[in-house]
Amino acid sequence: MTVAAMTPPVRTFAEFAPLLPELTVIFGAFALLMLDLFVDERRRMITHALAIATLLAAAAMIAAGVGGHGVVMEGLFVRDTAADVLKLVTLVVSAMALGYSWPYLRERGLYKGEIAVLILFAVVGMMLLVSAGNLTMIYLGLELLALCSYALVAIDRDNPLASEAGMKYFVLGSLASGLLLYGLSLVYGATGTLYLDAISAAATAATGEDRVLLLTGMVFVVVGVAFKFGAVPFHMWLPDTYHGAPTPITLFIGSAPKLAAFGMAWRLFEVGLGPLQEQWQLLLALLAALSLAIGNVVAIAQSNLKRMLAYSTVSHVGFLFLGIAGGGAGGFAAAMFYAISYAIMSAAAFGAIVMLSRKGFEADRIDDFRGLNARSPWMAALVLVIMASLAGVPPFLGFWAKLAVLRAALEGDLLWLAIVGIVFAVIGAYYYLRVIKVMYFDEPAGEPLQARPGGALRAMFAVNALSLLALGLFWSPLMAWCQQAFAA
Repeated sequence: MTVAAMTPPVRTFAEFAPLLPELTVIFGAFALLMLDLFVDERRRMITHALAIATLLAAAAMIAAGVGGHGVVMEGLFVRDTAADVLKLVTLVVSAMALGYSWPYLRERGLYKGEIAVLILFAVVGMMLLVSAGNLTMIYLGLELLALCSYALVAIDRDNPLASEAGMKYFVLGSLASGLLLYGLSLVYGATGTLYLDAISAAATAATGEDRVLLLTGMVFVVVGVAFKFGAVPFHMWLPDTYHGAPTPITLFIGSAPKLAAFGMAWRLFEVGLGPLQEQWQLLLALLAALSLAIGNVVAIAQSNLKRMLAYSTVSHVGFLFLGIAGGGAGGFAAAMFYAISYAIMSAAAFGAIVMLSRKGFEADRIDDFRGLNARSPWMAALVLVIMASLAGVPPFLGFWAKLAVLRAALEGDLLWLAIVGIVFAVIGAYYYLRVIKVMYFDEPAGEPLQARPGGALRAMFAVNALSLLALGLFWSPLMAWCQQAFAA
């Protein structure tokens, strides 16, 4: 072996330029970790504001195209239009989650410096996940996100509900990660490569035992992806986790990670296992039907708003799977549009609970919203916009998102699944409209609900809620953006 062959390749700045947004967030996380050692409890707002600034700075870099597109690190990392779209929305939604969390956690004595650091590292995991060009990078990003999420859910150690939720999430998440890793190892064994584009080429030519091994690995991959989304029958962790975690943490794990999960699904199924579309399409269609049915039916029976939103998440995952199962550029564009829409809607829904909560009162029961219109017409109007969008009422954003994935299912020759989606969309509207009915037609009960003080927080919540109407009226640019991400 020559000396030249033993010399490691020289890395240049240009090679790492597409990684600049990720490096910005990583640098910010480590800087905050050190800064928190020297900041006392009274000045912790400084580290919180810097965490939000770090996320918004990375989002601005992506929007401005800093670093450009490219495949770097020997194909481990891929920055393209689809990755940029998902990262941009992930960063903005995560910054919103931090904005909602500060007053809520501070007044309960729960705010610690590690919360901002854990959220930043979780965001890095999501960014790596949607830019993965290799199975190793997929698993690295997924585990970085998962480990940070486990710690965030159990951050309130003195609360039995939070501790139980964190433990369940950790145990079931570890099991799902093991199943996904086993599936990825089978895919590697059948194809002999870890790179997604090479896996696609090998899958096209696979025959005999290699094809059987590849299909077996695909099944385990589908199971792992379904768990990360919270699809039936792998949804057991969702209700307890959403209910037990502090509401701002629920807001975070219920919104941004869905975008990362979609990015992972696209990379694995379309980029890597595209030649097996007929097989994974059928599995995802069945998971979609089960999620739509069970998620919507069980949500009707819930009296706790956070648990209702958890089961509604299961149903929304079913709708998102409609687009993925439809396949092709159109199907994935529709699914991305739905994932972005749901992330914004979920942040607004849990944000409403944060806005109306106070120390000793969580505002997480549907009955807590009784007579809200009589006491705060503006807050009631904002919550109405959120619930109407989640229900898919036109002209709000949720309507166009559902319409897009239903159309994708039809274009993918899944008429039966589109019919299932329409039926359960109607059924699912009931529990959202019930919240509206409670606000406008029931008499107020108990202590008056008051929106949380603070002009900046109120303004952020109003923008979050009203964006569902604005994006519903002008949805075409967002949809065109998603279509451009998957254009050949």
